[in-house]
Amino acid sequence: MDLKKIFTYPYQNDFLLRKQRTLRRELLARENISYTQKKIAILGGSTIDDIKNILELFLLDAGIEPKIYQSEYNKFFEDAVFGNAELENFQPEIVIIFTSAVNILHLPKVGDNTEVVQKKFSAEFERFKQIWQSLENKFHAVIIQNNFDFPCELTLGNLEATADFGVRRFISALNEKFATYAQSHSNFYLHDLNGLSARIGLENFHNAEQFHAYKFAVNYDFMPDVALNLANIVRAICGKSKKCLVLDLDNTLWGGIIGDDGVENIQIGHETPIAESFTAFQEFVLKLKNRGVILAVCSKNDDAVARSGFNHPDSVLKVEDFACFKANWQPKNLNLQEIAQEINIGLDSLVFIDDNPAERQIVRENLPEVAVPEVDSTDVSSYIRAIENAGYFEVVAISADDLQRNLAYQENLARKNFQAQATSYEDFLQSLEMVAEIDNFQPVYFDRIAQLTNKTNQFNLTTRRFTQAEIENFAQNENFIALYGRLKDKFGDNGLISVVIGEKIYNALHIRLWLMSCRVLKRDMEFAMLDELVARAKKFSCKKIIGYYFPTKKNQMVANLYADFGFKQVGEVWELSTENYQPQNKFIEVRSFNNDKN
Repeated sequence: MDLKKIFTYPYQNDFLLRKQRTLRRELLARENISYTQKKIAILGGSTIDDIKNILELFLLDAGIEPKIYQSEYNKFFEDAVFGNAELENFQPEIVIIFTSAVNILHLPKVGDNTEVVQKKFSAEFERFKQIWQSLENKFHAVIIQNNFDFPCELTLGNLEATADFGVRRFISALNEKFATYAQSHSNFYLHDLNGLSARIGLENFHNAEQFHAYKFAVNYDFMPDVALNLANIVRAICGKSKKCLVLDLDNTLWGGIIGDDGVENIQIGHETPIAESFTAFQEFVLKLKNRGVILAVCSKNDDAVARSGFNHPDSVLKVEDFACFKANWQPKNLNLQEIAQEINIGLDSLVFIDDNPAERQIVRENLPEVAVPEVDSTDVSSYIRAIENAGYFEVVAISADDLQRNLAYQENLARKNFQAQATSYEDFLQSLEMVAEIDNFQPVYFDRIAQLTNKTNQFNLTTRRFTQAEIENFAQNENFIALYGRLKDKFGDNGLISVVIGEKIYNALHIRLWLMSCRVLKRDMEFAMLDELVARAKKFSCKKIIGYYFPTKKNQMVANLYADFGFKQVGEVWELSTENYQPQNKFIEVRSFNNDKN
Protein backbone atom coordinates (compact mmCIF):
# COMPACT_ATOMS: atom_id res chain seq x y z
CA MET A 1 0.00 0.00 0.00
CA ASP A 2 1.43 3.39 -1.04
CA LEU A 3 1.01 5.40 2.16
CA LYS A 4 2.75 8.42 0.65
CA LYS A 5 0.15 8.59 -2.12
CA ILE A 6 -2.75 7.98 0.27
CA PHE A 7 -1.65 10.79 2.59
CA THR A 8 -0.97 13.29 -0.18
CA TYR A 9 -3.48 16.13 -0.44
CA PRO A 10 -6.24 16.00 -1.67
CA TYR A 11 -7.27 12.99 0.40
CA GLN A 12 -9.77 10.38 -0.73
CA ASN A 13 -12.35 10.45 2.05
CA ASP A 14 -14.18 7.30 1.02
CA PHE A 15 -10.93 5.30 0.96
CA LEU A 16 -9.86 6.58 4.39
CA LEU A 17 -13.24 5.66 5.84
CA ARG A 18 -13.30 2.18 4.26
CA LYS A 19 -9.70 1.27 5.10
CA GLN A 20 -9.36 2.68 8.62
CA ARG A 21 -8.05 -0.47 10.28
CA THR A 22 -5.77 -1.50 7.42
CA LEU A 23 -4.22 1.95 7.23
CA ARG A 24 -3.64 2.01 10.97
CA ARG A 25 -1.78 -1.30 10.80
CA GLU A 26 0.29 -0.12 7.83
CA LEU A 27 1.23 3.15 9.52
CA LEU A 28 2.27 1.46 12.75
CA ALA A 29 4.31 -1.11 10.81
CA ARG A 30 6.54 1.54 9.22
CA GLU A 31 10.23 1.23 10.03
CA ASN A 32 12.58 3.96 11.24
CA ILE A 33 9.76 6.14 12.57
CA SER A 34 10.34 7.82 15.92
CA TYR A 35 6.83 8.59 17.15
CA THR A 36 5.91 11.37 19.55
CA GLN A 37 3.57 9.82 22.13
CA LYS A 38 0.48 11.79 23.16
CA LYS A 39 -2.44 10.91 25.43
CA ILE A 40 -5.59 12.46 23.99
CA ALA A 41 -9.05 12.38 25.52
CA ILE A 42 -12.01 13.04 23.20
CA LEU A 43 -15.19 14.03 25.03
CA GLY A 44 -17.97 13.89 22.46
CA GLY A 45 -21.48 15.24 22.24
CA SER A 46 -22.39 13.01 19.30
CA THR A 47 -21.23 9.77 17.67
CA ILE A 48 -17.57 10.36 16.87
CA ASP A 49 -15.98 6.93 16.45
CA ASP A 50 -14.99 7.50 12.82
CA ILE A 51 -13.71 11.00 13.49
CA LYS A 52 -11.53 9.56 16.25
CA ASN A 53 -10.23 6.77 13.99
CA ILE A 54 -9.35 9.06 11.06
CA LEU A 55 -7.80 11.58 13.46
CA GLU A 56 -5.51 8.80 14.63
CA LEU A 57 -4.49 8.05 11.02
CA PHE A 58 -3.57 11.66 10.28
CA LEU A 59 -1.58 11.88 13.51
CA LEU A 60 0.27 8.64 12.84
CA ASP A 61 1.15 9.90 9.37
CA ALA A 62 2.62 13.02 11.04
CA GLY A 63 4.75 10.96 13.43
CA ILE A 64 2.44 11.26 16.44
CA GLU A 65 1.20 8.06 18.06
CA PRO A 66 -1.87 8.94 20.11
CA LYS A 67 -3.29 6.91 22.94
CA ILE A 68 -6.95 7.90 22.95
CA TYR A 69 -9.62 7.91 25.62
CA GLN A 70 -13.13 8.36 24.22
CA SER A 71 -16.10 9.33 26.36
CA GLU A 72 -19.40 7.51 26.13
CA TYR A 73 -21.97 9.06 23.82
CA ASN A 74 -22.88 12.62 24.90
CA LYS A 75 -21.12 12.31 28.27
CA PHE A 76 -18.73 15.21 27.69
CA PHE A 77 -20.15 17.32 30.53
CA GLU A 78 -20.27 14.47 33.04
CA ASP A 79 -16.73 13.29 32.23
CA ALA A 80 -15.31 16.79 32.47
CA VAL A 81 -17.13 18.08 35.55
CA PHE A 82 -17.85 14.98 37.62
CA GLY A 83 -15.09 12.81 36.23
CA ASN A 84 -14.66 9.07 36.22
CA ALA A 85 -11.90 6.75 37.35
CA GLU A 86 -10.90 5.68 33.84
CA LEU A 87 -10.37 9.25 32.62
CA GLU A 88 -8.56 10.27 35.78
CA ASN A 89 -6.24 7.27 35.56
CA PHE A 90 -5.66 8.09 31.89
CA GLN A 91 -4.33 11.62 32.72
CA PRO A 92 -4.71 13.16 29.25
CA GLU A 93 -2.21 15.66 27.87
CA ILE A 94 -4.73 16.98 25.35
CA VAL A 95 -8.51 17.06 25.74
CA ILE A 96 -10.73 17.54 22.69
CA ILE A 97 -14.30 18.59 23.46
CA PHE A 98 -16.17 17.64 20.32
CA THR A 99 -19.51 19.40 20.50
CA SER A 100 -21.71 20.97 17.85
CA ALA A 101 -24.91 22.99 17.59
CA VAL A 102 -26.95 19.94 18.64
CA ASN A 103 -25.32 20.17 22.09
CA ILE A 104 -26.46 23.72 22.87
CA LEU A 105 -29.05 23.40 25.65
CA HIS A 106 -30.26 26.98 26.01
CA LEU A 107 -31.18 28.09 22.50
CA PRO A 108 -33.57 31.08 22.33
CA LYS A 109 -37.17 30.68 21.23
CA VAL A 110 -39.21 32.93 19.00
CA GLY A 111 -40.57 35.78 21.11
CA ASP A 112 -37.89 35.64 23.83
CA ASN A 113 -37.09 39.19 24.90
CA THR A 114 -33.56 40.54 25.19
CA GLU A 115 -33.30 39.78 28.91
CA VAL A 116 -34.36 36.15 28.47
CA VAL A 117 -31.96 35.66 25.56
CA GLN A 118 -29.12 37.11 27.60
CA LYS A 119 -29.85 34.76 30.51
CA LYS A 120 -29.81 31.79 28.15
CA PHE A 121 -26.58 33.02 26.60
CA SER A 122 -24.89 33.38 29.98
CA ALA A 123 -26.13 29.98 31.12
CA GLU A 124 -24.76 28.30 27.99
CA PHE A 125 -21.37 29.98 28.19
CA GLU A 126 -21.04 29.26 31.92
CA ARG A 127 -21.83 25.60 31.29
CA PHE A 128 -18.89 25.28 28.93
CA LYS A 129 -16.67 27.44 31.10
CA GLN A 130 -17.35 25.01 33.95
CA ILE A 131 -16.16 22.18 31.69
CA TRP A 132 -12.94 23.97 30.76
CA GLN A 133 -12.04 25.03 34.26
CA SER A 134 -12.74 21.59 35.67
CA LEU A 135 -10.46 19.96 33.08
CA GLU A 136 -7.76 22.55 33.70
CA ASN A 137 -7.85 21.98 37.45
CA LYS A 138 -7.78 18.19 37.14
CA PHE A 139 -5.28 17.62 34.34
CA HIS A 140 -3.48 20.87 33.43
CA ALA A 141 -4.00 19.62 29.91
CA VAL A 142 -4.24 21.42 26.60
CA ILE A 143 -7.92 21.91 25.75
CA ILE A 144 -9.30 21.97 22.21
CA GLN A 145 -12.93 23.10 22.05
CA ASN A 146 -15.13 23.17 18.95
CA ASN A 147 -16.98 26.35 18.22
CA PHE A 148 -20.46 25.81 16.78
CA ASP A 149 -21.69 25.15 13.27
CA PHE A 150 -24.96 26.70 12.17
CA PRO A 151 -28.02 24.45 11.87
CA CYS A 152 -28.95 23.90 8.25
CA GLU A 153 -32.72 24.48 8.54
CA LEU A 154 -34.01 27.45 10.53
CA THR A 155 -37.41 29.16 10.53
CA LEU A 156 -36.78 32.92 10.53
CA GLY A 157 -35.00 33.38 7.23
CA ASN A 158 -32.79 36.46 7.13
CA LEU A 159 -34.19 37.52 10.48
CA GLU A 160 -32.06 34.76 12.05
CA ALA A 161 -29.07 37.11 11.75
CA THR A 162 -30.68 40.17 13.37
CA ALA A 163 -33.44 39.24 15.82
CA ASP A 164 -32.47 38.94 19.50
CA PHE A 165 -33.98 35.45 19.48
CA GLY A 166 -32.40 34.47 16.15
CA VAL A 167 -30.57 31.15 16.57
CA ARG A 168 -27.89 32.10 14.07
CA ARG A 169 -27.22 35.39 15.86
CA PHE A 170 -27.13 33.54 19.20
CA ILE A 171 -24.60 30.99 17.90
CA SER A 172 -22.47 33.74 16.34
CA ALA A 173 -22.33 35.56 19.67
CA LEU A 174 -21.48 32.32 21.49
CA ASN A 175 -18.66 31.61 19.03
CA GLU A 176 -17.30 35.12 19.57
CA LYS A 177 -17.44 34.61 23.35
CA PHE A 178 -15.51 31.33 22.99
CA ALA A 179 -12.90 33.13 20.86
CA THR A 180 -12.48 35.86 23.48
CA TYR A 181 -11.97 33.19 26.15
CA ALA A 182 -9.33 31.47 23.97
CA GLN A 183 -7.45 34.74 23.55
CA SER A 184 -7.09 35.18 27.29
CA HIS A 185 -6.36 31.58 28.32
CA SER A 186 -3.18 29.76 27.41
CA ASN A 187 -3.40 26.09 26.46
CA PHE A 188 -6.97 26.60 25.24
CA TYR A 189 -7.57 26.43 21.49
CA LEU A 190 -10.65 26.67 19.32
CA HIS A 191 -11.38 24.15 16.61
CA ASP A 192 -13.18 26.23 13.98
CA LEU A 193 -16.02 23.86 13.19
CA ASN A 194 -18.09 26.83 12.08
CA GLY A 195 -15.52 27.84 9.47
CA LEU A 196 -15.09 24.26 8.25
CA SER A 197 -18.83 23.75 7.86
CA ALA A 198 -19.05 27.01 5.88
CA ARG A 199 -16.27 25.87 3.54
CA ILE A 200 -17.92 22.51 2.94
CA GLY A 201 -21.43 23.99 2.80
CA LEU A 202 -24.11 23.39 5.42
CA GLU A 203 -26.27 21.24 3.14
CA ASN A 204 -23.30 18.93 2.62
CA PHE A 205 -21.98 19.16 6.17
CA HIS A 206 -25.25 18.05 7.75
CA ASN A 207 -27.28 14.94 7.03
CA ALA A 208 -30.54 14.85 8.98
CA GLU A 209 -31.17 11.19 8.19
CA GLN A 210 -27.75 10.16 9.56
CA PHE A 211 -28.29 12.24 12.68
CA HIS A 212 -31.66 10.68 13.43
CA ALA A 213 -30.38 7.17 12.73
CA TYR A 214 -26.84 7.29 14.14
CA LYS A 215 -26.50 10.62 15.97
CA PHE A 216 -23.84 11.80 13.52
CA ALA A 217 -23.59 15.58 13.99
CA VAL A 218 -21.42 15.64 10.85
CA ASN A 219 -22.20 13.99 7.53
CA TYR A 220 -20.28 10.70 7.45
CA ASP A 221 -18.71 11.57 4.08
CA PHE A 222 -17.00 14.64 5.53
CA MET A 223 -15.75 13.19 8.81
CA PRO A 224 -12.19 12.95 7.41
CA ASP A 225 -12.26 16.73 6.80
CA VAL A 226 -13.19 17.26 10.44
CA ALA A 227 -10.52 14.81 11.60
CA LEU A 228 -7.88 16.56 9.47
CA ASN A 229 -8.87 19.94 10.91
CA LEU A 230 -8.41 18.58 14.43
CA ALA A 231 -5.18 16.80 13.49
CA ASN A 232 -3.78 20.11 12.23
CA ILE A 233 -4.22 21.66 15.67
CA VAL A 234 -2.65 18.68 17.45
CA ARG A 235 0.25 18.67 14.98
CA ALA A 236 0.82 22.37 15.64
CA ILE A 237 0.77 21.80 19.41
CA CYS A 238 3.33 19.02 18.97
CA GLY A 239 5.56 21.11 16.69
CA LYS A 240 4.80 19.02 13.62
CA SER A 241 3.60 21.82 11.34
CA LYS A 242 5.63 22.55 8.23
CA LYS A 243 8.04 25.49 8.25
CA CYS A 244 9.01 26.30 4.67
CA LEU A 245 7.05 26.79 1.44
CA VAL A 246 9.19 26.06 -1.62
CA LEU A 247 7.87 27.40 -4.90
CA ASP A 248 8.47 26.80 -8.57
CA LEU A 249 8.31 29.98 -10.69
CA ASP A 250 7.04 29.56 -14.26
CA ASN A 251 3.27 28.97 -14.27
CA THR A 252 3.37 28.78 -10.49
CA LEU A 253 4.13 32.31 -9.30
CA TRP A 254 3.40 33.90 -12.67
CA GLY A 255 1.86 32.82 -15.94
CA GLY A 256 4.23 31.98 -18.77
CA ILE A 257 7.91 31.06 -19.03
CA ILE A 258 10.22 33.89 -18.04
CA GLY A 259 13.10 32.63 -20.21
CA ASP A 260 10.97 32.55 -23.35
CA ASP A 261 8.43 35.30 -22.79
CA GLY A 262 10.58 37.88 -21.01
CA VAL A 263 9.65 39.93 -17.98
CA GLU A 264 7.30 42.18 -19.91
CA ASN A 265 5.14 39.29 -21.14
CA ILE A 266 4.69 37.10 -18.05
CA GLN A 267 1.14 37.11 -16.68
CA ILE A 268 0.89 38.93 -13.39
CA GLY A 269 -1.16 41.94 -12.36
CA HIS A 270 -4.77 42.86 -13.05
CA GLU A 271 -5.14 43.02 -16.83
CA THR A 272 -6.55 39.51 -17.36
CA PRO A 273 -8.28 36.87 -15.22
CA ILE A 274 -5.21 34.62 -15.45
CA ALA A 275 -2.91 37.45 -14.33
CA GLU A 276 -5.31 38.20 -11.47
CA SER A 277 -5.17 34.58 -10.32
CA PHE A 278 -1.35 34.60 -10.09
CA THR A 279 -1.47 37.93 -8.27
CA ALA A 280 -3.92 36.45 -5.77
CA PHE A 281 -1.58 33.50 -5.20
CA GLN A 282 1.41 35.79 -4.65
CA GLU A 283 -0.65 37.83 -2.17
CA PHE A 284 -1.53 34.62 -0.32
CA VAL A 285 2.13 33.55 -0.21
CA LEU A 286 3.18 36.96 1.09
CA LYS A 287 0.65 36.66 3.92
CA LEU A 288 2.17 33.29 4.86
CA LYS A 289 5.62 34.86 4.89
CA ASN A 290 4.44 37.76 7.02
CA ARG A 291 3.17 35.41 9.71
CA GLY A 292 6.32 33.31 9.87
CA VAL A 293 6.41 30.76 7.03
CA ILE A 294 9.85 30.57 5.40
CA LEU A 295 9.82 31.04 1.62
CA ALA A 296 12.22 29.48 -0.89
CA VAL A 297 12.47 29.16 -4.68
CA CYS A 298 13.24 25.93 -6.53
CA SER A 299 13.13 26.45 -10.29
CA LYS A 300 14.75 25.00 -13.42
CA ASN A 301 15.94 28.29 -14.80
CA ASP A 302 18.88 30.60 -15.26
CA ASP A 303 19.41 32.35 -11.93
CA ALA A 304 19.54 35.91 -13.28
CA VAL A 305 16.56 35.34 -15.56
CA ALA A 306 14.55 33.79 -12.72
CA ARG A 307 15.26 36.70 -10.41
CA SER A 308 14.27 39.20 -13.08
CA GLY A 309 10.65 38.03 -12.88
CA PHE A 310 10.31 39.71 -9.50
CA ASN A 311 11.23 43.04 -11.12
CA HIS A 312 7.88 43.04 -12.91
CA PRO A 313 6.06 46.15 -11.63
CA ASP A 314 3.00 44.07 -10.67
CA SER A 315 4.91 41.34 -8.81
CA VAL A 316 3.71 41.24 -5.21
CA LEU A 317 6.68 39.16 -4.09
CA LYS A 318 10.28 40.36 -4.30
CA VAL A 319 13.54 38.42 -4.29
CA GLU A 320 14.16 39.66 -0.73
CA ASP A 321 11.07 37.76 0.47
CA PHE A 322 12.85 34.42 -0.06
CA ALA A 323 15.25 32.99 2.49
CA CYS A 324 16.78 30.70 -0.15
CA PHE A 325 16.79 30.96 -3.97
CA LYS A 326 17.69 27.97 -6.15
CA ALA A 327 17.34 28.57 -9.90
CA ASN A 328 19.53 26.24 -11.97
CA TRP A 329 19.27 23.14 -14.13
CA GLN A 330 19.94 20.38 -11.64
CA PRO A 331 17.12 18.02 -10.51
CA LYS A 332 14.69 19.68 -8.15
CA ASN A 333 15.02 17.00 -5.51
CA LEU A 334 18.72 17.90 -5.20
CA ASN A 335 17.84 21.60 -4.94
CA LEU A 336 15.32 20.82 -2.23
CA GLN A 337 17.95 18.95 -0.25
CA GLU A 338 20.28 21.95 -0.52
CA ILE A 339 17.50 24.31 0.53
CA ALA A 340 16.86 22.28 3.67
CA GLN A 341 20.58 22.17 4.45
CA GLU A 342 21.14 25.89 3.89
CA ILE A 343 18.14 26.93 5.96
CA ASN A 344 19.07 24.20 8.46
CA ILE A 345 15.69 22.51 8.75
CA GLY A 346 14.53 18.96 8.07
CA LEU A 347 13.17 17.85 4.72
CA ASP A 348 9.94 17.02 6.54
CA SER A 349 9.51 20.77 7.15
CA LEU A 350 9.17 21.52 3.41
CA VAL A 351 6.05 21.93 1.28
CA PHE A 352 6.72 22.05 -2.47
CA ILE A 353 4.34 23.64 -4.98
CA ASP A 354 4.99 23.02 -8.69
CA ASP A 355 2.60 23.17 -11.64
CA ASN A 356 4.40 20.29 -13.39
CA PRO A 357 3.04 16.83 -12.41
CA ALA A 358 6.22 15.08 -13.52
CA GLU A 359 8.37 17.27 -11.27
CA ARG A 360 5.99 16.68 -8.37
CA GLN A 361 6.21 12.93 -8.79
CA ILE A 362 10.01 12.93 -9.04
CA VAL A 363 10.23 14.81 -5.74
CA ARG A 364 7.74 12.46 -4.07
CA GLU A 365 9.70 9.40 -5.17
CA ASN A 366 13.11 10.74 -4.19
CA LEU A 367 12.20 12.80 -1.12
CA PRO A 368 9.18 11.17 0.55
CA GLU A 369 9.61 13.43 3.59
CA VAL A 370 8.68 16.52 1.55
CA ALA A 371 4.97 17.37 1.31
CA VAL A 372 3.99 17.70 -2.35
CA PRO A 373 0.24 18.27 -2.75
CA GLU A 374 -1.54 17.66 -6.02
CA VAL A 375 -2.52 20.90 -7.73
CA ASP A 376 -4.35 21.74 -10.94
CA SER A 377 -2.15 23.83 -13.25
CA THR A 378 -5.25 25.08 -15.07
CA ASP A 379 -6.66 26.51 -11.82
CA VAL A 380 -4.17 28.63 -9.89
CA SER A 381 -6.59 28.94 -6.98
CA SER A 382 -6.03 25.21 -6.41
CA TYR A 383 -2.53 26.12 -5.17
CA ILE A 384 -4.10 28.16 -2.37
CA ARG A 385 -6.67 25.48 -1.56
CA ALA A 386 -3.99 22.80 -1.38
CA ILE A 387 -1.88 24.76 1.09
CA GLU A 388 -4.79 26.04 3.17
CA ASN A 389 -7.05 22.98 3.28
CA ALA A 390 -4.23 20.55 4.05
CA GLY A 391 -3.26 22.72 7.04
CA TYR A 392 0.47 22.37 6.45
CA PHE A 393 1.32 25.62 8.24
CA GLU A 394 -1.26 25.45 11.04
CA VAL A 395 -0.27 27.49 14.10
CA VAL A 396 -1.84 27.73 17.55
CA ALA A 397 -0.15 31.07 18.29
CA ILE A 398 2.03 33.57 16.47
CA SER A 399 5.00 34.90 18.41
CA ALA A 400 7.22 37.89 17.69
CA ASP A 401 9.93 35.42 16.63
CA ASP A 402 7.55 33.90 14.07
CA LEU A 403 6.96 37.29 12.49
CA GLN A 404 10.71 37.79 12.07
CA ARG A 405 11.54 34.25 10.90
CA ASN A 406 12.32 35.00 7.24
CA LEU A 407 14.48 37.94 8.27
CA ALA A 408 16.30 35.71 10.76
CA TYR A 409 17.20 33.17 8.07
CA GLN A 410 18.31 35.91 5.68
CA GLU A 411 20.50 37.34 8.45
CA ASN A 412 21.95 33.87 8.96
CA LEU A 413 22.98 33.74 5.30
CA ALA A 414 24.66 37.12 5.78
CA ARG A 415 26.56 35.66 8.75
CA LYS A 416 27.72 32.73 6.60
CA ASN A 417 29.01 35.09 3.92
CA PHE A 418 30.74 37.19 6.57
CA GLN A 419 32.29 34.06 8.09
CA ALA A 420 33.80 33.14 4.73
CA GLN A 421 35.77 36.40 4.80
CA ALA A 422 37.12 36.00 8.35
CA THR A 423 40.76 35.02 8.84
CA SER A 424 39.86 32.59 11.64
CA TYR A 425 36.71 31.24 13.23
CA GLU A 426 37.60 32.84 16.55
CA ASP A 427 37.95 36.23 14.83
CA PHE A 428 34.58 35.66 13.19
CA LEU A 429 32.87 34.94 16.53
CA GLN A 430 34.52 37.94 18.16
CA SER A 431 33.46 40.24 15.32
CA LEU A 432 29.80 39.21 15.60
CA GLU A 433 29.50 41.33 18.77
CA MET A 434 27.11 38.82 20.34
CA VAL A 435 24.89 39.63 23.31
CA ALA A 436 22.80 36.94 25.02
CA GLU A 437 19.85 37.28 27.35
CA ILE A 438 19.81 34.24 29.67
CA ASP A 439 17.44 34.03 32.61
CA ASN A 440 14.66 32.09 34.32
CA PHE A 441 11.54 31.44 32.26
CA GLN A 442 9.52 34.67 31.89
CA PRO A 443 5.74 34.76 31.25
CA VAL A 444 6.24 36.85 28.12
CA TYR A 445 8.18 33.92 26.59
CA PHE A 446 6.04 30.96 27.75
CA ASP A 447 4.41 30.42 24.36
CA ARG A 448 7.72 30.64 22.46
CA ILE A 449 9.44 28.27 24.91
CA ALA A 450 6.64 25.71 24.50
CA GLN A 451 6.83 26.14 20.73
CA LEU A 452 10.58 25.56 20.72
CA THR A 453 10.35 22.43 22.87
CA ASN A 454 7.91 20.92 20.38
CA LYS A 455 9.71 21.94 17.19
CA THR A 456 13.39 21.34 17.92
CA ASN A 457 14.61 17.87 16.93
CA GLN A 458 18.32 18.05 16.08
CA PHE A 459 19.96 19.93 18.96
CA ASN A 460 17.76 18.24 21.54
CA LEU A 461 19.40 15.95 24.07
CA THR A 462 16.34 14.40 25.68
CA THR A 463 13.68 15.11 22.98
CA ARG A 464 11.00 15.67 25.61
CA ARG A 465 7.98 17.77 24.57
CA PHE A 466 6.11 20.11 26.89
CA THR A 467 2.88 22.07 26.67
CA GLN A 468 2.67 25.69 27.72
CA ALA A 469 0.93 24.63 30.94
CA GLU A 470 3.90 22.41 31.80
CA ILE A 471 6.32 25.23 30.95
CA GLU A 472 4.45 27.49 33.38
CA ASN A 473 4.66 24.82 36.07
CA PHE A 474 8.44 24.51 35.62
CA ALA A 475 8.76 28.28 36.01
CA GLN A 476 6.90 28.20 39.32
CA ASN A 477 8.39 25.00 40.77
CA GLU A 478 11.30 25.63 43.14
CA ASN A 479 12.68 22.17 42.43
CA PHE A 480 13.53 23.15 38.86
CA ILE A 481 16.02 25.49 37.23
CA ALA A 482 14.42 26.55 33.96
CA LEU A 483 16.47 28.81 31.70
CA TYR A 484 15.89 30.32 28.27
CA GLY A 485 18.43 32.03 26.03
CA ARG A 486 18.08 34.78 23.41
CA LEU A 487 20.94 35.82 21.14
CA LYS A 488 21.61 39.05 19.24
CA ASP A 489 24.54 40.09 17.11
CA LYS A 490 25.41 42.87 14.71
CA PHE A 491 23.38 41.24 11.93
CA GLY A 492 20.16 41.06 13.94
CA ASP A 493 18.15 39.31 16.65
CA ASN A 494 18.02 35.50 16.51
CA GLY A 495 15.22 35.53 19.08
CA LEU A 496 14.68 32.94 21.80
CA ILE A 497 16.74 29.98 20.65
CA SER A 498 17.72 27.84 23.66
CA VAL A 499 16.01 26.15 26.61
CA VAL A 500 17.46 24.18 29.54
CA ILE A 501 15.39 22.57 32.31
CA GLY A 502 17.09 20.91 35.27
CA GLU A 503 15.50 19.16 38.26
CA LYS A 504 17.16 19.45 41.68
CA ILE A 505 17.32 16.11 43.49
CA TYR A 506 19.38 16.19 46.69
CA ASN A 507 22.76 17.67 45.77
CA ALA A 508 22.51 17.04 42.01
CA LEU A 509 20.83 18.82 39.11
CA HIS A 510 19.34 16.41 36.56
CA ILE A 511 18.96 17.79 33.04
CA ARG A 512 15.43 17.04 31.82
CA LEU A 513 15.62 19.13 28.66
CA TRP A 514 18.40 20.82 26.72
CA LEU A 515 17.76 22.15 23.26
CA MET A 516 18.86 24.90 20.93
CA SER A 517 17.87 26.13 17.49
CA CYS A 518 20.37 24.96 14.91
CA ARG A 519 20.51 28.39 13.33
CA VAL A 520 22.87 29.52 16.13
CA LEU A 521 24.97 26.37 16.12
CA LYS A 522 28.70 26.80 16.80
CA ARG A 523 28.33 30.36 18.09
CA ASP A 524 29.26 29.39 21.69
CA MET A 525 25.67 29.88 22.85
CA GLU A 526 25.66 26.35 24.26
CA PHE A 527 28.67 27.27 26.44
CA ALA A 528 26.98 30.47 27.60
CA MET A 529 23.93 28.43 28.63
CA LEU A 530 26.14 25.90 30.44
CA ASP A 531 27.99 28.64 32.32
CA GLU A 532 24.74 30.11 33.56
CA LEU A 533 23.29 26.69 34.43
CA VAL A 534 26.34 25.86 36.54
CA ALA A 535 26.15 29.23 38.29
CA ARG A 536 22.48 28.66 39.18
CA ALA A 537 23.18 25.08 40.28
CA LYS A 538 25.87 26.29 42.68
CA LYS A 539 23.43 28.73 44.28
CA PHE A 540 21.19 25.77 45.09
CA SER A 541 24.09 23.73 46.54
CA CYS A 542 24.12 21.29 43.63
CA LYS A 543 27.58 19.72 43.55
CA LYS A 544 27.12 18.02 40.21
CA ILE A 545 25.01 18.16 37.07
CA ILE A 546 23.76 14.90 35.60
CA GLY A 547 23.07 14.87 31.87
CA TYR A 548 20.98 12.48 29.81
CA TYR A 549 21.17 11.80 26.10
CA PHE A 550 18.41 9.84 24.41
CA PRO A 551 19.48 9.18 20.79
CA THR A 552 16.98 9.48 17.96
CA LYS A 553 17.23 9.45 14.20
CA LYS A 554 17.47 13.26 14.19
CA ASN A 555 19.58 14.27 17.20
CA GLN A 556 22.85 12.50 16.42
CA MET A 557 24.56 15.91 16.10
CA VAL A 558 24.57 16.26 19.91
CA ALA A 559 25.82 12.75 20.68
CA ASN A 560 29.19 14.13 21.85
CA LEU A 561 27.95 17.36 23.41
CA TYR A 562 28.43 16.36 27.05
CA ALA A 563 31.97 15.22 26.32
CA ASP A 564 32.66 18.56 24.62
CA PHE A 565 31.32 20.30 27.73
CA GLY A 566 33.70 18.37 29.98
CA PHE A 567 31.18 15.90 31.44
CA LYS A 568 32.41 12.42 32.36
CA GLN A 569 30.39 9.39 31.36
CA VAL A 570 29.21 7.30 34.32
CA GLY A 571 27.28 4.30 33.09
CA GLU A 572 24.42 5.60 30.92
CA VAL A 573 24.55 9.18 32.24
CA TRP A 574 27.04 12.05 32.14
CA GLU A 575 28.28 13.95 35.19
CA LEU A 576 29.90 17.35 35.66
CA SER A 577 31.27 18.65 38.95
CA THR A 578 30.27 22.23 39.66
CA GLU A 579 32.90 22.85 42.35
CA ASN A 580 35.90 23.54 40.13
CA TYR A 581 34.05 24.49 36.97
CA GLN A 582 35.65 27.17 34.81
CA PRO A 583 33.38 29.25 32.50
CA GLN A 584 33.75 28.27 28.85
CA ASN A 585 31.96 31.08 26.99
CA LYS A 586 34.51 33.45 25.46
CA PHE A 587 32.66 35.46 22.87
CA ILE A 588 29.18 36.32 24.18
CA GLU A 589 28.22 39.08 26.59
CA VAL A 590 25.49 37.71 28.88
CA ARG A 591 22.70 39.79 30.38
CA SER A 592 19.60 38.96 32.44
CA PHE A 593 15.97 39.65 31.50
CA ASN A 594 15.74 42.89 33.49
CA ASN A 595 19.22 44.00 32.52
CA ASP A 596 18.54 43.46 28.85
CA LYS A 597 15.34 45.50 29.02
CA ASN A 598 17.05 48.53 30.55
